[in-house]
Amino acid sequence: MRRLVSFILAAFLSFPLCAQIATPQAASSPVVLTLDDAIVIALSENIAVKVADKEITRTQYALKGSYASLFPQVDGSGSYQRTIKKQVMYMDFDIGSMMGGGGSSQGSGEDTPAPSPSQRPSGGGIEVGRWNTFSTGIQAAMPLVNAQLWKSIKISGEDVELAVEKARASRLDMITQVKQAFYAVQLAKEAYKVYEEVYDNAVENFRQTEMRYNAQKASELEYTRAKTSVANAIPNLYDAENNIDMTLWQLKAVMGIDLDMDIDVAGDLQDNAALMFRDIHENDDFSLENNSTMKQLEIQAGQLADAIKMQQFASLPTLSLAFAYSVNAMTNDFNFREYRWSPYSYVGLSLSIPIFAGGRRHNAVRQSKVQYEQLQLQALNTERQLKIAIRQYLNQMETSMKSYDAAREAEQTARKAYSIATQSYNLGRSTLTDLNDAQLALTQAELGVSQAVYSFVLAKAALEQTLGKDFSNE
Repeated sequence: MRRLVSFILAAFLSFPLCAQIATPQAASSPVVLTLDDAIVIALSENIAVKVADKEITRTQYALKGSYASLFPQVDGSGSYQRTIKKQVMYMDFDIGSMMGGGGSSQGSGEDTPAPSPSQRPSGGGIEVGRWNTFSTGIQAAMPLVNAQLWKSIKISGEDVELAVEKARASRLDMITQVKQAFYAVQLAKEAYKVYEEVYDNAVENFRQTEMRYNAQKASELEYTRAKTSVANAIPNLYDAENNIDMTLWQLKAVMGIDLDMDIDVAGDLQDNAALMFRDIHENDDFSLENNSTMKQLEIQAGQLADAIKMQQFASLPTLSLAFAYSVNAMTNDFNFREYRWSPYSYVGLSLSIPIFAGGRRHNAVRQSKVQYEQLQLQALNTERQLKIAIRQYLNQMETSMKSYDAAREAEQTARKAYSIATQSYNLGRSTLTDLNDAQLALTQAELGVSQAVYSFVLAKAALEQTLGKDFSNE
């Protein structure tokens, strides 16, 4: 699909240049797109589709982050502490006797060195520690048995699945929008043809009336009314032309391409009339198996079921492995070369057994079960609404087919009546009012035919979206 999109975009860029080299007059000719071309380009350039793809990427990263919880978590640390007031240690024996009494050793006659400031008694105690403490090390931990963590990883995987389904829903919605915009352009072009025919007929009637008026076979009233009919046909023609431009802009906006790009749609709206009576009975299986909304609800139900189990697993014991290694140094100065670093390390297992949490885990399970029941009711109601929508679309398609038959018959009758009225008016057997009435009936019949086809294709596009028919599968 990407190669096809690249080829089409390359054709868009190279076509005007090649046409300019061949014939300068053809340089401004629009690029004609079929419905399939428009859908392929929109699948690559539409903003909503790109956002949905980004959401898939985000959830994939979140899933990878969940898997990271199974691997060892290693952290480094470092700290420095400056002691403001040292701790004092008290002992239940005579500190003075331990330090040599009054400064002389009994029986030896040798002088005992005076105690250092840190060893001097402070109200019967000894100050311990040093002024500066440095510490650095690493810690590692890894879960060995944790059922709740494993279930949360499965829920993260279901988040990715849900994001993929939401992206598919965005594509289905975008395809429907492209079809609607494409058919709107075709309808606008059909309306323009009708009003152009009305304008041409008004001009021709005015020419005939003017000839009769100059030959004094028509009154001035008829001449004025014929001229007014021409003037009234011009605004309708301009409005129809402007409607074509507006629908083309809407199509380009849905496709996600530059609004200044000159494009046109291939085919006519009447080309779909031949498929009206075949497509409605082509597939009698109108199940919701591929409906995106039902699939999303199904995935969400699975997530809630796993969430219930995850809440239940919170009452199970967990086992984890821990390791730490650190080195410490305590000194009274900042002479780093003379520091004595003392290492400390350990490895061990940690078993956690939940015993009592005040009913919090039990209530969390109940809450998840209620959410699951709510989702089941929501899915049931959504299924009913979708089945009603399918019947509405089918009824609309059948009504459009009946309207098409009636409009085609009315168009043939109105065209014949207009031909008779034109001949009668040229022979002077009818008035201009009769001719204008015949023209109005013909215009309404022609627009009715186009409107019937347009209503059918819109209902068919909505039905295909509801049934989950994917363009890529087609």
